[in-house]
Amino acid sequence: MTAKLPAPVTLTGRHVRLEPLGRHHVPDLWAAVGPDPEVWRWIPFLPPTTEEELGAIIDHRLGEIAAGAAVKFAVVEVASGKAVGITGFYDFSAVDELVEIGGTWYAQSVWRTAVNSESKLLLLQYAFEDLGMGRVCWKTDALNDRSRNAILRLGAQYEGTFRRHKLRANGIWRDTAYFSMLADEWPAAKSRLTERLSLG
Repeated sequence: MTAKLPAPVTLTGRHVRLEPLGRHHVPDLWAAVGPDPEVWRWIPFLPPTTEEELGAIIDHRLGEIAAGAAVKFAVVEVASGKAVGITGFYDFSAVDELVEIGGTWYAQSVWRTAVNSESKLLLLQYAFEDLGMGRVCWKTDALNDRSRNAILRLGAQYEGTFRRHKLRANGIWRDTAYFSMLADEWPAAKSRLTERLSLG
């Protein structure tokens, strides 16, 4: 059976709700993230210095959605009802049954909380169980240890590094580390993630 492509759905968990990204999320995101240099350190945009500049970055993401190149979500804390980050799907193919999770960033206030784990649980569950994907992948700056470790904790496998792969916003070339999870690896990863969240 051929897989289905991701759509702008709403995915709800106990801690977070992933809802289709829109311009109306900009004030929340600016309040949560602002120009924080640590949040923007590994993102391929120069750190915004105003809410309007953040809006331009969100407009770029919305353009990717309009072009059919991405499906993006605002990550909303259930408790506060406020958006604290974004995440999404890229490089999807129903024929090849693959999708990439990427473009993810969160406010520092939710780092090392259930937000990332539950966001990824919702995305992975949607990709494997609803869309019928056979492979989910991630890629990150090879120097971004925090992101690499977070991906590995999900149960993904490191596949290798593309050298001189992308130009960073600061003009320096980056190497990109690739990770993946296959459909037959998902049940064990789901069990670990669900247990981690229940203990959190």
